[in-house]
Amino acid sequence: MDGVYRVSLVMVLYALALGTTGTLAAKHVVTWDLSSDMNSWAKGKTFKVGDQLVFKYSSGLHSVVELSTEKEYKNCDIGNALDSKSSGSDEFKLTKAGTRYFACGTMGHCDQGMKVQIKTVAGTDSSSPSDDDQDSSSSSSPSSTTSTTPTTSAAGVQSVAYLLLIFALVSTMSLFHVV
Repeated sequence: MDGVYRVSLVMVLYALALGTTGTLAAKHVVTWDLSSDMNSWAKGKTFKVGDQLVFKYSSGLHSVVELSTEKEYKNCDIGNALDSKSSGSDEFKLTKAGTRYFACGTMGHCDQGMKVQIKTVAGTDSSSPSDDDQDSSSSSSPSSTTSTTPTTSAAGVQSVAYLLLIFALVSTMSLFHVV
């Protein structure tokens, strides 16, 4: 019977290790101000379905509006925004592959370059959170870093599934005295 417990422990640890390698979602922090070069920052990133954008800015001075078309984005036409937020720490979840357009809703800020387009891919491979070690502020301030936080999206569910499978396997093996 002691062997069953050892095998069970090894299998549980293995399942946990497998489960932690699941798909990770990242929080990409966007420094939302007029001095930031958001599009250069965005071009250097890979945004995946499940990731989140977090726009950080001074509430009352700026806002974030999501635009529906590239034409609205290029012309800074914020009149028909899909969404508008103004808390100073606004989150947008990237739910599908494609391009999304964001601009500042404060009069004149979009025309001054305070806008960003985000291209989201449908990839499911894990990426290192270190890919997001620089925020969207200009390269003249390299001391700024993001607070990118990877969050497990499928790993928890995957771990539970592995544990249940292993438990069933070990239970069956112990019933037939295989171990």
